[in-house]
Amino acid sequence: MKVSAATENDLEWIKSRDHHLAENLIASKIREREILLLRVESEAIAGWMRFGYFWDNTPFMNMIWIEEQYRGTGLGKHIVEFWENEMKQQGFSMVMTSTQADEGAQHFYRKLGYKDAGSLLLDSQPLEIIFTKKLR
Repeated sequence: MKVSAATENDLEWIKSRDHHLAENLIASKIREREILLLRVESEAIAGWMRFGYFWDNTPFMNMIWIEEQYRGTGLGKHIVEFWENEMKQQGFSMVMTSTQADEGAQHFYRKLGYKDAGSLLLDSQPLEIIFTKKLR
């Protein structure tokens, strides 16, 4: 498996799958190298991860997606650890993410060493759990 930053060649593929990000923002995320793709041996894209910066100074994982047929194989852990290492190499000492309380991803993040750091409650949405992880 191989993790690499998305390129302009991946734009249409990402647009067809990432429906949580406005289309007009995808190209800028690609230019800023804030979308990582996970490819398997066949060069097929098995998943992706998108991030930004909380308060403009703390890396925040906004989205991780592993295609159904690759789930449970360790690929999600692999791409998160790759990103964490990249952030550490860039001088960051902490990363963040979040998930809704009714989603199973909270258990995934805790297994990877993320700690509950608070929550956010918006009208008509489940509780959003905020996680942080110190990079060592």
